Amino acid sequence: MAASHYKYVIIGGGVAAGYAAREFVRLGVKPGELAIISREEVAPYERPALSKAYLFPHGFARLPGFHVCVGSGGERLLPQWYSENGIELILNTEIVNADLSAKALASSTDRTFSYDILIIATGSTVLRLIDFGVEGANANNIFYLREIDDADKIVEAIHAKKHGKAVIVGGGYIGLELAAALRINDLHVTMVYPEPWCMPRLFTAEIAAFYEGYYANKGIKIIKGTVAVGFDTNDIGDVTAVRLNDGRVLDADIVVVGVGAKPLTTLFKGQVIEEKGGIKTDGYFKTSVPNVYAVGDVATFPLKLYHKLNRVEHVDHARKSAEHAVKAIKASERGQNLGEYDYLPFFYSRAFDLSWQFYGDNDGKTVLFGDDNPSSAKPKFGTYWIKGGKVVGAFLEAGSPEENKAIAKVARLQPPADELELLKKEGLSFASKF
Repeated sequence: MAASHYKYVIIGGGVAAGYAAREFVRLGVKPGELAIISREEVAPYERPALSKAYLFPHGFARLPGFHVCVGSGGERLLPQWYSENGIELILNTEIVNADLSAKALASSTDRTFSYDILIIATGSTVLRLIDFGVEGANANNIFYLREIDDADKIVEAIHAKKHGKAVIVGGGYIGLELAAALRINDLHVTMVYPEPWCMPRLFTAEIAAFYEGYYANKGIKIIKGTVAVGFDTNDIGDVTAVRLNDGRVLDADIVVVGVGAKPLTTLFKGQVIEEKGGIKTDGYFKTSVPNVYAVGDVATFPLKLYHKLNRVEHVDHARKSAEHAVKAIKASERGQNLGEYDYLPFFYSRAFDLSWQFYGDNDGKTVLFGDDNPSSAKPKFGTYWIKGGKVVGAFLEAGSPEENKAIAKVARLQPPADELELLKKEGLSFASKF
């Protein structure tokens, strides 16, 4: 069978693919030049919706409501948009072999593809407890959340186990957002994680204390410093309990695991240079192989602002890196110059009535300001990170759009801040100066 040939091929049908497609169309891609090959059954959608509004008991989100690019305030790209713009959206198709030297791809259904330029946008996959040999980890009603099928299964379990007991294994993004969603659904929720506080990759102990206190006030039990070592089941294979390594046993009707993710780079092993767990790129997202680009979770790229290589797992970077790579491709074709990717790290989350944003680098000394009492009627607080006498990062809970823009600007500009007590006293007013 002859290979289907395209000028541009994107492997992966997630957020990055959708934003890349929009940028290609904006820059004048011709009908038949671009194909997106996705293992999923649906057109690219905004993945953050799955851990938030998708699980709400009322006013929940469903497709087509959150197809890209609504997450950044843009036009919603419905499935027909791709065909209307001459893009072949190839769904339910998993690429199982990639020969980058031959510019050839093969799917699990023996369909083959060739290309002139390839964009790797395969994203990440969740880490599963079964891979670590945890006893009983293949029981029914143990869930992970990465794709819309996963969210559908969790919704079904919520309805089947009304007012039941849920255990969240993990205290990061997924753990915190899913714990809130399940509690809103009136389940009894317990969180379990090994770290001394939640979200340790970003939060300080002071920031985490607020969220742990707030969750406790919502009726969520938190158990820190221990891990799940096994699961008990009934005679039909449903999970009934979670066994912890400190000897405790937690009753469970539903278990949701969020213990991290790993970039999907297996197809390209030995063919591209890798670093820090991802595919190494330059400031235009070019890999070590000519005409092959990598974006989103899989890319280890130069973080220009901090003069270091980094890999970022967040939707904001997935969107912006995809757009920048397409701009770079089209600029190169036209003999034009494009500046290197100059990304300001950005993370955010929403749970219950809370909403925080973070910009920059969480490195150095910290200064906490504002009302961080989890029992306050309207808590509002933030943190600055100071390194080398400069503010390099800023976090804000309950900020207005204008205030969030202010902390983003201060993280980008990195103004001097030598007097920490004065910085604490000034709080948000410090950021508003810039």
